[in-house]
Amino acid sequence: MTTARTAPASAGPIILFDAECVLCSALARFVLERDRAARFRLAAMQGEVGRALCRRHGMDPGDPATLLVLEGDRMRRDSDAVLHIWETLGCPWSLARIARIVPAALRDPVYRFVARNRYRLFGRRETCWVAPDRFSDRIL
Repeated sequence: MTTARTAPASAGPIILFDAECVLCSALARFVLERDRAARFRLAAMQGEVGRALCRRHGMDPGDPATLLVLEGDRMRRDSDAVLHIWETLGCPWSLARIARIVPAALRDPVYRFVARNRYRLFGRRETCWVAPDRFSDRIL
């Protein structure tokens, strides 16, 4: 993992993800490669910054239940976090916003089912995923 550092408050949204989860790591890699405007920064829940952010937002970093997107005072979680990521990446990914016609009360249970079973369904890494060096300025 990269050296932990703090982020300026004015910087863009932070994706707080489980770097041991194969699915979560794949999403992190996907975002880094497609976020051409470099809006997002990422923090692994297993890292120093990620653990602190988890605790600040009421989540146990040892047992993460969801992906978080933090932007200023706003916290998005569950399906809203994932949809916000896709919408922010721009076209064609922003077309995912059509999923918002499904109420969160229906989307979130599906998200939580996948989140609870993510290691069994997609696998768990023995070590945390580490971003390629070219993205080091976006990893907290």
